[in-house]
Formats: sequence, C-alpha cells, structure tokens
Amino acid sequence: MIHITPPAVEKLKALIEEHPEDPIVRLAVRDRDDKVLVFSITLEDAVTQEDSVLDIEGLIIAIDGSCAQRLEGVTVDYEEVAGFSFHHPEPPDPYKLNLILPE
Repeated sequence: MIHITPPAVEKLKALIEEHPEDPIVRLAVRDRDDKVLVFSITLEDAVTQEDSVLDIEGLIIAIDGSCAQRLEGVTVDYEEVAGFSFHHPEPPDPYKLNLILPE
C-alpha cells in the first residue's frame, strides 16, 4: 500500500485545482543506477489499462503495473521548502536471519 501524508494530499489537490485538465496523479519509480531509485509525480488526464488505480483521500492515483510492486510501502510527503519526498522502506537484508529466540 502507498501512503500519502496529509500535507502531500493537500498540495496535490491544490495542483489539480490549478490544472483541472490533468486530474490523475501518476506515481512512478525507475532505476538511476544499481543503488539509486528515482521517484516521480506527474499529473495526467487519463489512466491506462496497465495502471493500478487507487483512491487515496479523494485523489485518483495511477501507478504503472511495472512500478506497482516497487512502490509498495512508499510514503509520499510534502514540505513547503523541500517539496515532495518519497520515503521507501528499507529492503530486507537477504543475508540476515530474523530468528526469534526463546527467553
């Protein structure tokens, strides 16, 4: 599930009010290199058949099917000075065993 903080919802709704011809919020992620992900937000006029579509706080969120799994757990936030930010949960360490030991 994607999470969008109240400040981000408010800002996205304000942007849609300024651009009513593009009421769909598209979230995407791509690789910049082996270790860096690039997240993006765009406003668009329609969804596609390949999109996963969510309604979050009255916003229509479109996520391309190829990005949906990679955006799982992401939180989108907004701060007036910094703008939008994406907080991606830490991927599990494949070499770490999560053992519960008896007390």
